[in-house]
Amino acid sequence: MLLKTKPADVFVDRHNGPDAAGVAEMLRVVGVESIDQLIDETVPAAIRLKRPLNLPTALTERAFLAKFKGIAEKNRLFKNYIGLGYHPTQLPAVIQRNILENPGWYTAYTPYQAEIAQGRLEALINYQTMVMELTGLEIANASLLDEGTAAAETLHMFHSLSKKKSATRYFVSEQVLPQTIDVLRTRATPLGIELVIGDHRTADLSDESLFGAILQYPAADGAVYDYTDFITKAHDNNLFVTVAADLLALTLLTPPGEMGADAVVGNSQRFGVPMGYGGPHAGFLATRDAYKRVIPGRIIGQSIDAAGNKAYRMALQTREQHIRREKATSNICTAQVLLSVLAGMYAVYHGPQRLRQFAGNIHVQTLTLAGALGELGMEQGNEFYFDTLDIQLESAELQSAVKKEAEAAGINFRYFGENQVGISLNQNTEIEDVRDIVAVFAKVLGKAAPQVELPAEAEVNWDAALVRQSEYLTHPIFNSHHSEHEMLRYMKQLENKDLSLAHSMIALGSCTMKLNATAEMIPVTWPEIGNLHPFAPREQAQGYAEIFADLEKWLCEVTGFDAVSLQPNSGAQGEYAGLLAIKGYHDSRGDQHRNVALIPASAHGTNPASAVMAGMQVVVVKSTEDGNIDVADLKAKAAQHADKLSCLMVTYPSTHGVYEETIIDICQTIHEHGGRVYMDGANMNAQVGLTSPATIGADVCHLNLHKTFCIPHGGGGPGVGPIGVVADLAPFLPGHVLVDADGRTASAVSSAPWGSASILPISYAYINMMGGEGLTEATRMAILNANYLKAKLEEHYPVLYTGANGRCAHEMILDCRQFKKAGIEVEDIAKRLMDYGFHAPTVSFPVAGTLMVEPTESESMEELDRFVEAMVKIREEIREVEQGRADAKDNLLKHAPHTAATVLVHDWTRPYSREQAVYPTEHARAHKFWPAVSRIDSAYGDRNLICSCTAVEEYVDAEEQLVPTDKGPSY
Repeated sequence: MLLKTKPADVFVDRHNGPDAAGVAEMLRVVGVESIDQLIDETVPAAIRLKRPLNLPTALTERAFLAKFKGIAEKNRLFKNYIGLGYHPTQLPAVIQRNILENPGWYTAYTPYQAEIAQGRLEALINYQTMVMELTGLEIANASLLDEGTAAAETLHMFHSLSKKKSATRYFVSEQVLPQTIDVLRTRATPLGIELVIGDHRTADLSDESLFGAILQYPAADGAVYDYTDFITKAHDNNLFVTVAADLLALTLLTPPGEMGADAVVGNSQRFGVPMGYGGPHAGFLATRDAYKRVIPGRIIGQSIDAAGNKAYRMALQTREQHIRREKATSNICTAQVLLSVLAGMYAVYHGPQRLRQFAGNIHVQTLTLAGALGELGMEQGNEFYFDTLDIQLESAELQSAVKKEAEAAGINFRYFGENQVGISLNQNTEIEDVRDIVAVFAKVLGKAAPQVELPAEAEVNWDAALVRQSEYLTHPIFNSHHSEHEMLRYMKQLENKDLSLAHSMIALGSCTMKLNATAEMIPVTWPEIGNLHPFAPREQAQGYAEIFADLEKWLCEVTGFDAVSLQPNSGAQGEYAGLLAIKGYHDSRGDQHRNVALIPASAHGTNPASAVMAGMQVVVVKSTEDGNIDVADLKAKAAQHADKLSCLMVTYPSTHGVYEETIIDICQTIHEHGGRVYMDGANMNAQVGLTSPATIGADVCHLNLHKTFCIPHGGGGPGVGPIGVVADLAPFLPGHVLVDADGRTASAVSSAPWGSASILPISYAYINMMGGEGLTEATRMAILNANYLKAKLEEHYPVLYTGANGRCAHEMILDCRQFKKAGIEVEDIAKRLMDYGFHAPTVSFPVAGTLMVEPTESESMEELDRFVEAMVKIREEIREVEQGRADAKDNLLKHAPHTAATVLVHDWTRPYSREQAVYPTEHARAHKFWPAVSRIDSAYGDRNLICSCTAVEEYVDAEEQLVPTDKGPSY
């Protein structure tokens, strides 16, 4: 027997689903001799790459983890007292193990199919309730990207609501966090809004050009102010007021809502989420009930299902960008669901008493530190404070000496202003840490350190108006799970209500729900990755620097571009940053008048919303009958707007799953008229290794790392949307006010310099373990899997669009519109798939009444066949309705999904069997996933909007109550 040596455990074989036998069978079904033939028939020759990707040789999982451990250890873990909205905290191990490290939570999709997402939706209701009650306001969304983004969203919201239509100025307290001011500047400038930065104590609020204001609570230097009078005066002058607040401080401080604030924003990071060198973290936004129709982001609300049971869903979706398009005031798409779930669970586990105790401990330690530093003669600038001291030093030399001595002791402070030192204590601070801080100052001053002891109690010296009197988190959910056993069971109960990739394929077109390998996820929770402050000195983050440099280089190789910014922390942020780079380029050439963005009619809703936010005028380009861009219409409009043309926004392959043959001509047309081409990277999973944005002629694109590059969706976020650009756009990539981001001078789009830095290792791992050949093979397999599904399903469901040779790219659109004649809607198919154990493909996008299917490369032929079996059986169920063998209203599809409670009723009166309802296949019988609720009545939930942990019956108007039956949803 001859033995040959080669790696036995190749990662690409773990990532791609089909094995050799499966590939052979799929090729036979598709009707080609090889994958090479299929690719040749699918991807136009004119856009194919001329050479393979030049990326590092693929590593095994074991080799990668060993290599990455060495990189991570280059990060130096100091004690961080920098503050500025980021604080060391402690994520309870029971939450870390059972949510953050649990694929049942992190591989789930955005809860558009609410009946199989009830666990996540309940967790988000908890989060919203926590935010509302701590801020003292009536409604909150289910999270935003970060604090800076949340603040910018209220700027847009209140600008659009202002009755002072000619007002274009916005007051910003100089004590707002500097990174938030940076993001505000980015978002205000394209819309012609001027920021007026100053001292809130002396601001002239009678200025008719002002429409709003934002304050920080506590202030950036740690001072705590009573803003009641400011807010009253602002309202007297028809100004809206936003307060950026610290959630933990609000357990002790009077909430801004009780001071009269119109909105409260912030970052829930210190509720158990590691700093992660800047993210991801869940930003929050709470506001008054009067603004519920315009609040940006997703809102979770209560409704009822077909049986009259309480059920959760995403509410008021007509506000969102995918509906309103260029009329939207926000492009927010990705939330931070996984992070908001963590923060909400932190509050559930600890409850109001323990949260208050954390805050009290921090404040007492801060008082103790202030007293000890006072004994050393240090001047403390804040009259009232919560966790942060502002130490006023006599000279720059003394400030420098403190910095040197502190860093020698492994300590980071904030150094700012005129010789000031900021010291922010946190949940992890112990009395020994306080003594170490005092020792630093004593040594610099050449004095003996005073004795420091933590008192058993201390008197809070705030004004009475600042001391919180109102209760919070009184609902039983925050007062019932404080033992680990109870918490574990609660989280598992919620997890069991959610369908994720741990159960079955989620074939969502344009969303790329692929394998999130465990080896990719492991480093995320390493201390060297999670415990760095984003504004720590860069020499302490050399491991991160290496990750960033490699990842930028590799993404340049994949896209064909010259530079990459990793800062945008969602795909929508990437779109926006890419458009700002184009705008910056035009402005630098004196072409400020170039503001027209051509956008195909089929584009994702974030495209036109992003363009408007970037100060552009949207001109829609028609589609042809075969779904492609109407080139004649595009050329006519490019010529018509040539003097003002800024850019084209285009998705490639197209939104309908086709490699359009005309793409090079389209891009050349835009360039000929002085515009630039922005490519939406949503479908990059069909490009990597075969073609590239640069090859088709694009100038900039964003990459959804939470799609193509394996960062998990987390139930609707986190996401990462870095942008790649050609050389002449590179100077206009986002910078950062607090960190030199490679010399870039543009203002920031995200609060942290490198966005959601702590999840970048996931994509880093994926590229490392796949290598260039593996990434290319993944693209090829994605195309094979899609064409296999097409071949299996097209005799049952018409495939709406295909390429020149009858092939689809990595996704396809199944046309379900003809079923409307029998009264069957595409939503009925989506709900019925739940009974088969599947999440529906993308519903009614980009064409109403259709399903867009994307299997990805990670699904095996066996899993694809199970999906085919389900779809074919559902087609037969539809046929029974079409032929009159099943009632048009009382049938399997109209009643779907079927819960356990539905089929366990004593008197089963439906015209089909219980077995047909819940065990339609043998696989469903053996691996049953039970939907938690029956079909949800969406209209009812919007009419009776409840977005917190409160019983429905307490709020429902009696005359609006519906009488539920078992005959289906009550619409």
